Amino acid sequence: MTFKRRIRSYYAALRAGEPLGEFFADEDSIVKFGISDRLAGGDTIREGLSTQTNRTTNWVVDSKNLTVYTASTYACFSDDVRLEWTDTVEDERYAFDTRWSGTLEVRDTDTEAGEANPVFIGMHVSTPRFFR
Repeated sequence: MTFKRRIRSYYAALRAGEPLGEFFADEDSIVKFGISDRLAGGDTIREGLSTQTNRTTNWVVDSKNLTVYTASTYACFSDDVRLEWTDTVEDERYAFDTRWSGTLEVRDTDTEAGEANPVFIGMHVSTPRFFR
């Protein structure tokens, strides 16, 4: 699987409400920054994403400018993404124009397809705030 396809698969899983933990490496040293949180370590990231999936629905994930730099078994990416979702606990709809960046690494091979399986080893999602 190419890095760009893996990122798009993550977006599709987010839209579909599917588990997202498998997209991230296991190490304690990896970090995922979200709009309102910082999750450090594979277990914490998986737990946080599971909670997010369980309490949200109706996702819009609209990629506007996905750019990927690939270097052998690593890739860096950036994107502008329109995010919208409904928090089912608070019964509130959220919408943000966001900026994404991160790094992926090839960790293993999918034996059925014979293709590389990249995982995120870092991710940062933020909303722009303009200063004058």
